[in-house]
Amino acid sequence: MTALKSLLLLRSDSRDSRAGFTLVEILLVVAILGILAGVAVVSISGKTARANIAATRTSIQAVLTAVDMYEVDNGAYPSSLQNLLTKGSEGNWNGPYIRDGRMPKDAWGNDFQYTPKEGHVEIRSGGPDLQLGTADDITN
Repeated sequence: MTALKSLLLLRSDSRDSRAGFTLVEILLVVAILGILAGVAVVSISGKTARANIAATRTSIQAVLTAVDMYEVDNGAYPSSLQNLLTKGSEGNWNGPYIRDGRMPKDAWGNDFQYTPKEGHVEIRSGGPDLQLGTADDITN
């Protein structure tokens, strides 16, 4: 029994002296992690622009819902988006029509352009280039 114990102890000592990773193994793991990070960054970067556009469309729909609620209460569309937040001379104002009392902004942090028209309203964001009146504008 003592011989078996000493043999097991010798084997465990030889394993302990070889425990750990070699430099090649560590470099290989770092290289693999670098490749995975590069692939992830490339795949995410294209989705950010689409996510910003989708978020802006959602914000425009939220503002349109508030404008419609204002129109139902007051019989006319508001003259500006500020009328959704603060009471003016309206008789049936039941606002604020926007939650938290803050007007939503587009995904790039800019205010929406609001234009009341005959029978409807237009809410517009400058889009990714931040310039109103260009081809990438986002509107209802």
